[in-house]
This record gives sequence, structure tokens and C-alpha cells, in this order.
Amino acid sequence: MILGVDKINGFVKNLCEREKANPEGAGFDIRVGKVYKLESEGFLGVNERDTSNVKLVAEHGKDKDYTLMPEEYVTIKTMESVNVPKNLVMYTFPRSTLHRCGVILIATATSPGYKGGLVFGLKNSGNKPFKFELGARVAHIQFLEVKGETNMYRGQWQGGRVASTEKEAQV
Repeated sequence: MILGVDKINGFVKNLCEREKANPEGAGFDIRVGKVYKLESEGFLGVNERDTSNVKLVAEHGKDKDYTLMPEEYVTIKTMESVNVPKNLVMYTFPRSTLHRCGVILIATATSPGYKGGLVFGLKNSGNKPFKFELGARVAHIQFLEVKGETNMYRGQWQGGRVASTEKEAQV
């Protein structure tokens, strides 16, 4: 069961005024706060990983917008943060404006117990530049109830960390 906005309001911090006053659908739209470019190779092993180093290239409050060039990939961090309770899981969906412009939002499920900002991939698969403003609504989140046992998130991304700083053991 997808929970309505009246049931999930306390699980999302720093919502914009539009979402507080007039959310659309059964969830909240969330905004781009920071944009990062990948700067090095990454590694995913059975027991260890090392993500690409990232460089902050745009930030809400300092930069007005960012232009994502054709075939360019960046990671973005939201302005909002979440606190997912033990009995819920959160899913993220792109706003349709993105795919109408050839842009793909890459997101994952957010596990029970996760707290912090959200980090997604954004790729321009189109053949034209795509400009977006920092603070623009880019994705829609919904919370679903879990029936039965859950395990709380215990990963190293807790809190909204964007990248690892060195090779590390996977939890």
C-alpha cells in the first residue's frame, strides 16, 4: 500500500513550500541541491568497493543552473533528506519532464532505517543539451508499507554520503 501525503509528511525534511501546501499525487517531489562530476574510475568487488572520486560542480544557493551535455553523466544530491521508518520502504521516480527531454534519472529503493540526503544519477541520453535550475523538482518519492519483518539499513551511505574516499569493505 502506498501511503498518502498526510501519513508521510514527517519523514521528509526541507520540503519546498509547494510540496508542503499542494503536493501532487501520493508522495512528494524532491529538488536538485548539488551536482557532482565523476573524476576517477570506480571498483565493485565481492567484499570491497571504491566509488569514483567526485567534484562538486554546482550547488543551490551558489549556482543558478547546470547544463547537462549530451551523453554526460553526473550524480546529484537532493535538498531534502528522509528518515525511513522500520515498516516502510521508499521508491523514487523521475519527473516526466526528464524523459521528455532525453534525460534518465537513476535511482534505487531506499531501505527502512535510512536517514539522510538522497543521491541519484542523471544522464543526458538525448542529442541536445539539457539545462536545469538548482532547486528544480527532479523526482517524486513514495513510501510503501512493508508487511512482515524488515531489516534496518546498515550501509555506509547512511546520512547521504556521495562517494567513498578510498577502497572500503562492503557492509
